[in-house]
Amino acid sequence: MPKKISVMLVDDHSLVRRGFRRIIEDESDLEVVGEAGNGEESIPLALRLRPRVIVMDCALPGVSGLVATQKILESAPETAILMLSMHSEDTLVRQAMAAGARGYILKNAIDLELVDAIRRVAAGEKVLASQLTREPGLKGERGASLTARELEVLQLIVSGKSNKEIASQLDLSVNTVAVHRANIMDTLGIHKTAELVVYAIRHGLVSVP
Repeated sequence: MPKKISVMLVDDHSLVRRGFRRIIEDESDLEVVGEAGNGEESIPLALRLRPRVIVMDCALPGVSGLVATQKILESAPETAILMLSMHSEDTLVRQAMAAGARGYILKNAIDLELVDAIRRVAAGEKVLASQLTREPGLKGERGASLTARELEVLQLIVSGKSNKEIASQLDLSVNTVAVHRANIMDTLGIHKTAELVVYAIRHGLVSVP
């Protein structure tokens, strides 16, 4: 009998995870091996369980799905990560693919696409939601990819933290935080903090409590 595709679920809503589990476990070739309720928890769990596929919510509290994806793939590059989001904007899709996600599907189409997408990313394919007509480019346009550290800094900027507070929380120097802030603005083509906050929220680059 062929080995089942092992799947780990990462979503901060237990009801959503329960729904996903039900959809997945109705399939004889798939099995759920673990669940995490936030990005921080997902990283050590993924490295312990080594699932074939991780179904990752993009908008997680604290450590976002984008940051968790980058950190997991640094140590477990063989894992296929399927990103789930409410957002279809090019910027966020681009970030997810740049972070290393192998697929990106929209939560409103989950019942139709989830199982097929899991099988396809497990087989090494790239999967984009049917509503997304093309894979966005990764370079030369507004919203080119940010690093995991820049996404962490961006999350804290949106939370209203000063450079000094961000430095303390991430154990960095204030100067390093200022460099990250400048790089983020340069990458996104934005020059004011207020504009940066609006852009990050509108495009789903950060989690809003």
